[in-house]
Amino acid sequence: MTKEVNMDSKYNPTDVENGRYQKWLDAGVFKPSGNKEAKPYSIVIPPPNVTGVLHLGHAWDTTIQDTLVRLKRMQGFDTLYLPGMDHAGIATQAKVEAKLRKEGKDRHEMGREKFVEEVWNWKDEYAATIKSQWGKLGLSLDYDRERFTLDEGLSKAVRKVFVKMYEEGLIYRGEYIINWDPQLQTALSDIEVLHQDDEGAFYHVRYPFADGSGDIEIATTRPETMFGDTAVAVNPSDERYRNLVGKELILPLTDRKIPIIADHHVEMEFGTGMVKITPAHDPNDFEVGNRHDLERINVMNDNGTMNERAGKYNGMDRFDARKQLVKDLDSEGFLIKVEPMVHSVGHSERSGVQVEPRLSTQWFVKMQPLAKAAMDNQKTNDRVNFVPDRFENTYNQWMENVHDWVISRQLWWGHRIPAWYHKQTGEVYVGEEAPKDIENWTQENDVLDTWFSSALWPFSTMGWPDTESADFKRYFPTNTLVTGYDIIFFWVSRMIFQSLKFTDERPFENVVIHGLIRDEQGRKMSKSLGNGIDPMEIIEKYGADALRWFLMNGSTPGQDTRFSYDKMDSAWNFINKIWNASRYVIMNLEDTPAVTEIPDMSQNDLSDDWILAKLNDTVIEVTDLYERFDFGEVGRNLYNFIWNDFCDWYIEMSKATLNGEDEAAKAHKRYVLAYVLDQILKLMHPIMPFVTEKIWLSMEHVGQSISLQEYPIVHTEFENNDANDQMTILIELIKAIRKIRSDANAPLSSEVDIIIKAADENIKATLEDNTEYIDRFGHPKDLEISLDAKAPELAMTAVINGAEVYVPLAELINIDEEISRQQEELKKMQSEIDRVNKKLSNAGFVAKAPEAVVNEEKEKLIDYQERLQKVQERIDQLQK
Repeated sequence: MTKEVNMDSKYNPTDVENGRYQKWLDAGVFKPSGNKEAKPYSIVIPPPNVTGVLHLGHAWDTTIQDTLVRLKRMQGFDTLYLPGMDHAGIATQAKVEAKLRKEGKDRHEMGREKFVEEVWNWKDEYAATIKSQWGKLGLSLDYDRERFTLDEGLSKAVRKVFVKMYEEGLIYRGEYIINWDPQLQTALSDIEVLHQDDEGAFYHVRYPFADGSGDIEIATTRPETMFGDTAVAVNPSDERYRNLVGKELILPLTDRKIPIIADHHVEMEFGTGMVKITPAHDPNDFEVGNRHDLERINVMNDNGTMNERAGKYNGMDRFDARKQLVKDLDSEGFLIKVEPMVHSVGHSERSGVQVEPRLSTQWFVKMQPLAKAAMDNQKTNDRVNFVPDRFENTYNQWMENVHDWVISRQLWWGHRIPAWYHKQTGEVYVGEEAPKDIENWTQENDVLDTWFSSALWPFSTMGWPDTESADFKRYFPTNTLVTGYDIIFFWVSRMIFQSLKFTDERPFENVVIHGLIRDEQGRKMSKSLGNGIDPMEIIEKYGADALRWFLMNGSTPGQDTRFSYDKMDSAWNFINKIWNASRYVIMNLEDTPAVTEIPDMSQNDLSDDWILAKLNDTVIEVTDLYERFDFGEVGRNLYNFIWNDFCDWYIEMSKATLNGEDEAAKAHKRYVLAYVLDQILKLMHPIMPFVTEKIWLSMEHVGQSISLQEYPIVHTEFENNDANDQMTILIELIKAIRKIRSDANAPLSSEVDIIIKAADENIKATLEDNTEYIDRFGHPKDLEISLDAKAPELAMTAVINGAEVYVPLAELINIDEEISRQQEELKKMQSEIDRVNKKLSNAGFVAKAPEAVVNEEKEKLIDYQERLQKVQERIDQLQK
């Protein structure tokens, strides 16, 4: 076939990648094969939130997923990579409310319907952006199956699950202390609270006895909640206070009386051994209150201001009330002291404000039975495999210590809870559909925690609750989940227990955990530090393939990685190396037939046998490493084979044949080059889809896609240990000759005598059979290979495995001139040593200069001394 090389002289990622994704979509490359004989392989994308654009963490996640899917597609699996997005209740509503505030609008004035309409507009805008970014990354997603957590199919699944769990008593409505976000005015689950160190204080307050017999000392970090105090507790084993139990105290600044009670919750050794009990504002106090039938007094409004139960502080912000209350306690003689401290305080993950523990009526999931079932499943053959396996401990620890999950959110954006309250009787109705006499019922205003619908993602996206759905029967359970370690609690655990509950299956076979992408200094990327990296800007500069290579090649399961532009430069350089090598091969193919079969092994020379054996070893290693999800090692093996073995050695060696006169040998060499390049492109395609497709199509595969070709397989006929051993000797020999030339400053263009002493007949025969390579890479004037070669008196020597190499010095250099040059170098080194010694002997310099500067000078001295010694040894050798 006639070759028309459609490759520019320089690799340009923009030209290579532009328009390619749409061609894949138009050709239906990403759709499942439909081959019922093929084994299915499925991944559902962890749905990004429609709150903004993709960041580097998303790019890392999806690059690993897409690489796995492309690999399996080429290996003949019936693959499905299912796309979708998450409505992200709190996060999205917060973004839209902030946007509306800038426009002078308020959601309460707009009403629920119009506000939700605004959020849908936001969702459509950002979903379109995210999809375009998926395309830039080259993700092989089947958009015909795209899902959204609020679409009708998933909403039906959510209602089904809620109703079923409610009927089984796994979902209940009740009063409990929850985490409250006063800014967003919604409940939060425990894992939506971030703890950070804040400056605070212990406020020591005097509580007087009601009978006037004195007072006790109570310390609190939240004095504004004291209006919700309904008791003071001591430990029943505390001898100091046993006679006080049952006595009454006057709550400071009020005329209300509260009792002293005994409860084992109190730690005798902590503080005074007396604690105030505020059942509506502390989870531990809530339990104590339940045991002692104490009143629950909520002293705050939803927005974090004090309510009428706080007396004159009614309407004040909680922190302003604290300041004024402390002043009043002090002026009225109740404040003993203020003890500054730094303590860990919960903050809302979304708004950043301090979370307020407060009593609230919410909907909860009873977690104990679900967690037990999930942990029990890990003891079976259908367990979820964590990679690395240490993260299973993280998962188990959370499951063992799990609290009931508060699933209601005081929002308008999300899955509205399918519960209705009768207007007259107050009866609660829970159902998948609204009551028939809807005019007599009011639906619950709250929506579900966004993780409630995300927990169903692996199976709700496949058509569940329709268990006869073709996709559910074919592609569920999914094969691999790829995600960061930061959402094991949020998402991974919930998918597992919900899947086991509703499908009796694990949601995925493997969960591959990666770390975070940090900046070059190892810091977490954040808006506050201004160190975030936009993956689309990286693609604009380096191309998607370079970004994907960096993300895969630096990917060790479970570990963080550092982004750097040096790494991106290296990634681009590697692709450029592949591009130039491919261009050279394609330009030399002439009338080489299309690669459809393995090369004719009987026509091979040593280099052909060696490169095919190396290819085979690489296929074996890489295929195994993929199965173990060891992506960093996949990259290292591919890089070494392509850059070192193929480009640096085989292509260079091939030139000896291609520049020769043997037409049959040239034709065979071209075919081996084409075959190995074809296999390299297929090996690299899952990671670098754009450039491999471009190069592969330049090899006359018109109308096809490399995506649908067979991934390289192991060929036992390529195994050749002898070729490996022989080529290793040859390469070591060539490297040794090059080093001698380099050390002697003798350019490759100068001819030199080369004498090789072989250790045995086999090595001698190998070298004699391949003198064309020694001639090409060593450029000898006269070449001697023997078993008993003698070393000349003045020669440079190298010892390699199986041979010794001698190059007479007289052939390399003018000895007198070289001695003179080395003596000048000796003077230079001695001068530098004297200069540094003088500096270091100056007491003023050593005392005043920074330690790092002094250490740098000491390191210079050691370096100069070592170099001087080597120069002297060189002179001594030359003068023998």
